[in-house]
Amino acid sequence: MKKVIFSAVFALMTTVGFAQELTGKWLTEDKDAVIEFFRSGDKMNGRIVSLVDGKDSNGRAVKDVLNPDKSKRNEPLVGLLMLRDLKQKGDKWEDGNIYDPSEGKSYKCSIWLENGKLKVRGYSGMFYQTQTWTRNK
Repeated sequence: MKKVIFSAVFALMTTVGFAQELTGKWLTEDKDAVIEFFRSGDKMNGRIVSLVDGKDSNGRAVKDVLNPDKSKRNEPLVGLLMLRDLKQKGDKWEDGNIYDPSEGKSYKCSIWLENGKLKVRGYSGMFYQTQTWTRNK
């Protein structure tokens, strides 16, 4: 019985530890945005907190002009929930979505830590693209 309890406690500690390592701010592969990851219940989400080119030539905030929902095209990109509803499965967070504001499209998504870096993979059918994000200091 002690082994079962120990195993359950260890598994819970591992899950909590992984979530804490993932939460916080990450710099995208292109180094053009900082995304902050946070938990919402048992799911992980990521919000754009800053952009390198966060303003247009008139000093106004860059808007989500390609959003397929026309009512959201006037909203600023800073503050946008870019990754949503990722569920933990072992060492990965999966079955969520990532929104690419440069295309105005959403994709299935999974993320995981590898050697201290964040791997972000977006799926379109059987095709995928993986980026490597670094912790923002």
